[in-house]
Amino acid sequence: MDFFDPTYVVPILAAIATGGVIGYEREYRGRAAGIRTHILVCLTSTLLMLAAVHQIRWMAGTPHDVIRIDPVRMAHGVLTGIGFLCAGVIFREGFSVRGLTTAASLWITASLGLLYGISLHWLAITGTLATLLVLAGLRVADGWLPHIQHVDVVVRYVRGSAPTAAQFTAFVAEHGLKPDAVATRLLPDDTGVELASTLRGRNAHFCQGMVDKLLADPAVISFDVSPRHE
Repeated sequence: MDFFDPTYVVPILAAIATGGVIGYEREYRGRAAGIRTHILVCLTSTLLMLAAVHQIRWMAGTPHDVIRIDPVRMAHGVLTGIGFLCAGVIFREGFSVRGLTTAASLWITASLGLLYGISLHWLAITGTLATLLVLAGLRVADGWLPHIQHVDVVVRYVRGSAPTAAQFTAFVAEHGLKPDAVATRLLPDDTGVELASTLRGRNAHFCQGMVDKLLADPAVISFDVSPRHE
């Protein structure tokens, strides 16, 4: 066997490069799965698909009429297995769910590795460029595109000074926010009342004015303002 056979070397090197550039984008953003993880995912997919495509080479001596080469089955197995790895990078932090984009990047990286393994190099390169455009390019566009942002707010007031749900709704409306619903709860120590809601607004800076007023309100015991992220 020629270890420098371009049939094997080119897909392997391309898989390493592809996993590296996609993984760098994720690592630059501080995500859980970075360069090494993406390289290993892409490389594994490529190696397994190369083995499936060239099955006849590692089954030397077996009559050709009994060999059934079906790379699609290997592709199904890889994409099924990558689902477990993707699930490991998705986690909940407070009210936010993180890791969805990183899980998707691992999925597409595995798919690109499969394409290299069956020598569809141009399709894989095009997919790599499209992936980088989505991960990096659309992040820039997201900064100026209008969108609805959700913020989870919990405010604890001194008992007897807490506003009603209608008053709280009017308060957040002053800052361009709309609550989905306002939940009211008496604190366990019986000294305060907690109001909680998920607020919606169009701009990223709308919370600051509300935070300033909560800080200046002597009736507020404590509060949590948590914008939702990926």
